Amino acid sequence: MHPIRILFLHGWQSSPGGLKPTHLLSHGHEVINPPLDDDDFQAAMDTAQATLHAHRPQVIVGSSRGGAVAMNLHTGDIPLVLLCPAWRHWGQANRVKPGTLILHAREDETIPFADSQELLARSGLPDHCLIEVGRDHRLADPEPLQAMLEACERQARLYP
Repeated sequence: MHPIRILFLHGWQSSPGGLKPTHLLSHGHEVINPPLDDDDFQAAMDTAQATLHAHRPQVIVGSSRGGAVAMNLHTGDIPLVLLCPAWRHWGQANRVKPGTLILHAREDETIPFADSQELLARSGLPDHCLIEVGRDHRLADPEPLQAMLEACERQARLYP
């Protein structure tokens, strides 16, 4: 597969260059990973929106709070991959667009798996758009990292 340009939006109290964006980079993809403000959600949104416009990614990945940021952006037809999205805690959006993929661990101790099930139902997405993977909120083990990579590559085929 050709390299994909991915906008990776990190979670609360995380920073650019973490394990998940590094995993995507190690597979030859271009990863834009801006630092998002932890204290001011609107500032995080502004940074993400400006980065999206500047780089025109093929896929947007949002991890936890970064998932809430992704859900609240004006993304046009750019597909989303959300990792344990914290949509109940930040932002206004309570639905996602068609084709969004959500990865979540059933045993997530931070964001309940039920939140992603509800998001799927609110959005009218089919069950296969929620991928149960991993053992905890971090999704840092080999299986969820591979699932994230595959989800990004699948989504990029939708937005060449």
